[in-house]
Amino acid sequence: MRNSFDEHASEYDAWFMENPNVLLSEARLVAKTLEGSSKILSVGCGSGLFEKILREDFGIEITDGIEPAAGMAGIARKRGLDVAITTAEEGDFGSGKYDTILFNGSPSYISSLQPVVDKAFANLPEGGRLILIDVPKESGYGMMYNLAKALGTWQHPLLEGVAPKKPYPIELVNAANWRTSSEKIKAMEAAGFKNIEAWQTLTSHPLMSNDEAEWPVQGCGKGDYVAIIAYK
Repeated sequence: MRNSFDEHASEYDAWFMENPNVLLSEARLVAKTLEGSSKILSVGCGSGLFEKILREDFGIEITDGIEPAAGMAGIARKRGLDVAITTAEEGDFGSGKYDTILFNGSPSYISSLQPVVDKAFANLPEGGRLILIDVPKESGYGMMYNLAKALGTWQHPLLEGVAPKKPYPIELVNAANWRTSSEKIKAMEAAGFKNIEAWQTLTSHPLMSNDEAEWPVQGCGKGDYVAIIAYK
C-alpha cells in the first residue's frame, strides 16, 4: 500500500534543502544523541538524508534502516543504506545486533508507539539505547502543525503571518500524529528503560528557525525538535 511518503518523497528532501539551517540544527541534534554508539538501526530512515549527512559531516556510520515507503527506501538505498521495506511494527530489530535503535522524525508516523518501544527494549542488549526524536506536540511547531492539519491547508487566514515561508508539505503533516515529550518518556518507562534524558534544538519561533543553525541543548521544554534517549 502506498503512503504519503511514497507520493511525496521528493518533496520531503526538497523541504530540507529549502530550509538548510533547520536541517543542520536537526542533524547536530541527532549526532549528539549518537555519541558513543557503534551499531545503529535507523527505524523510519526515510530517504537516508540524515544518515548521509551523519556519515559525511559527523563521521557517524549508519548502514541499516527500516522504511515502510518504497519510494523513500529506494532513495535511501542509493545513498548506501541497507533498507528493509517494512513498518516499525513488523520490522526486525536485530535481537542484540544493535546497541542503538534510532527513530529520527518517525515516532509521529507510528500509530501505536508502546508496542514498538516494548519491542526495542526486548531487542536491545543491556546498556543499549533507544532514541526517539521528533516534533513534540506541545512545541510551537507541534501546535502549528496540528492547526494546519485541522484546517487541511497552510493557506488559511489563521496561519497567515505565523507559518514559515516554506512550510512542511501538508500531505506529510496530515499523516502525522504528534505526541508530547511526556508521552514518549512514559512509554519508555513502561517498557523498562531507565536513565532517560532529553536534548533539544530549534528553540526560536518557527518563523525564525531557519535564520541560523543551532547547537543542541539539554532538556525538552523549549525546543521544536526534541530527542528522548533511554538506556536498557
